[in-house]
Amino acid sequence: MTEPILSDRFNDALGYAERLHRHQTRKGNAIPYVAHLLAVSAMALESGADEDVAIAALLHDAVEDQGGIETLEEIRGRFGDRVARIVAACSDSTATDPKAKAPWRDRKEAYLAHLAHADLDIARVTAADKLHNSSAILRDLRRHGPETMKRFGSSPAAILWYHAAVAAALAPHRNDAPIDEIEAVCEKIAELLGLDLKAVMASKGNAG
Repeated sequence: MTEPILSDRFNDALGYAERLHRHQTRKGNAIPYVAHLLAVSAMALESGADEDVAIAALLHDAVEDQGGIETLEEIRGRFGDRVARIVAACSDSTATDPKAKAPWRDRKEAYLAHLAHADLDIARVTAADKLHNSSAILRDLRRHGPETMKRFGSSPAAILWYHAAVAAALAPHRNDAPIDEIEAVCEKIAELLGLDLKAVMASKGNAG
């Protein structure tokens, strides 16, 4: 009999992630945040992730949203160095106070520069995260129109630029992570918003 890919560690991580994010919902609606974590982990597994990477996918927002460095060290103690390394690499801030975070543009620019050196573990989680986020934007644009973009603190062009720029930064991992899918979703978002994606990318989200 083939050994299961996932063990009780994954089950423990799922419970831990749900508890951390229990009072958090998706931006602009009442969907429990754990739905996003499950989707990202599923996408990572479908792209070839092993258990450590799937666990990191469940916990990829834990440091950024639920406790900063203290949470990262707890993750390290519970799930090991590899999981903690991936989670840290998927976090654009370790500040526990949201008001202490750097401005959105500064954080995203720094994160994109960091992704230029991302290994496959990091690429699989990051790509799955951005694919699920961009797909949710596309779904809501189709349902509710451009009003959807008002839930974000940056312009529609900037949000589109960031997702497409992540795909570009992770292009070396195109065969092993859902990069093509992010690009396809970004094209559809641009169309619905009446934006020229090439112009958006050239201006880093400052056009449109």
